[in-house]
Amino acid sequence: MLKDFKEFIMRGNVVDMAVGIIIGGAFGKIVSSLVSDIVMPPLGMLLSGADFRSLFINLSSTPVATLAEAEEAGLPVIRYGLFINSIIDFLVIAFVIFLVLRALMKLKKEEEPAPETEKVCPYCKMKIDVAAVRCPHCTSQLADNATGGIA
Repeated sequence: MLKDFKEFIMRGNVVDMAVGIIIGGAFGKIVSSLVSDIVMPPLGMLLSGADFRSLFINLSSTPVATLAEAEEAGLPVIRYGLFINSIIDFLVIAFVIFLVLRALMKLKKEEEPAPETEKVCPYCKMKIDVAAVRCPHCTSQLADNATGGIA
């Protein structure tokens, strides 16, 4: 069982997946910082100074003015502003991934097909080398490579 586990762990795709998850977590932190520290302040300013993180619905009968007061008092609240931030986080992450993948696809060269190495004899329909001037199967004279015509 330990041998099977070692083989499973050492497979390339498991290691690649682990590296991807670790890098993805770090990338998520960067994008979250981008959204909360760079995107949201100007967006909040455009929307009359609204700070989405402080938006909430008080579910208790005790009146409070801010989310901090509600949290201090231990009141139940719906933090819909944080939900809006999470949606914007998701959209920014999706857009950044889209841009990265789009750039990678542009950078990736289209692989040219390998040159043909075989052709079909027009007489016996057997596969032969592309440079052949006589079919090794039926011995028919084939197209002359220099002129392209049948000799």
